[in-house]
Amino acid sequence: MPMNIDFAAVLVVLTVLTGSIWLLDALVLAPRRIRALMIGGAGQARPVAGKLPWYVDLSKSFFPVILAVLVLRSFVVEPFRIPSESMLPTLLKGDFILVSKFAYGLRLPVLNTKIFGNGQPERGDVAVFRYPREPTVAYIKRVVGLPGDVLEYRDKQLRINGQPVPLTPVPESPNEPGYRQFDERLGAITHRIQVRTDGGWGLVGLWPDLQLHREPDGTVGWKYQVPAGHYFMMGDNRDNSSDSRIWGPMPEENLIGKAFFIWMNWDCVTFNGRCGRIGSSIE
Repeated sequence: MPMNIDFAAVLVVLTVLTGSIWLLDALVLAPRRIRALMIGGAGQARPVAGKLPWYVDLSKSFFPVILAVLVLRSFVVEPFRIPSESMLPTLLKGDFILVSKFAYGLRLPVLNTKIFGNGQPERGDVAVFRYPREPTVAYIKRVVGLPGDVLEYRDKQLRINGQPVPLTPVPESPNEPGYRQFDERLGAITHRIQVRTDGGWGLVGLWPDLQLHREPDGTVGWKYQVPAGHYFMMGDNRDNSSDSRIWGPMPEENLIGKAFFIWMNWDCVTFNGRCGRIGSSIE
């Protein structure tokens, strides 16, 4: 299994380490060097400063840079790369996106404690969060259920609190064989989803708290009430997404931020097209 590194924790450790060395030098080491030079250079009008120890020199060089990256990444925006096709057709594998860290309130790095702001996810938001089963891994999905919502999934269509979510077929969408695309409206957001036309998931591996039922075509429908302090997340590639249907609702404290902008695509970097995605907003 590959090792997942908590980059925020690494940044915090490096910031504390380099900052502490810088402070130690300013308060203790530098005065000692000056006194030693003054004693060794008695009679000289202007003693010359000695060479800095390598660890002090490195810390003074890197501390401002690491601190700036930590502040920017923790409180302003954070870049991510889309690693899978679970958010097709909204996001493609290889998209590089920006995530607003203040959309849902500012949180301390590593501790993830909210310190400012009362922003909350809304239905339809594309949110990045820490995977509940492995918090060092970042996931991206769409918010479909808010705390207290009663969700139902029947015949590839969501129902929220008894009301069907508007779903409009896209007649000329670039569908893959066995798939069809729809425009779905969640709250104020209209976005595109993709579903399989040749069946769907079976009963194996679904979140045990879902109330399951069989659809006439043999696929599985379900019903679920989102608990307080949690959100129900789903991928736009509805039949090819590991989401809340598999690992349960997402706790509010796991939120990282709201995805809002595509700034690069890997295929464009490697001269394989898709450069037109650069600069697109995420709906």
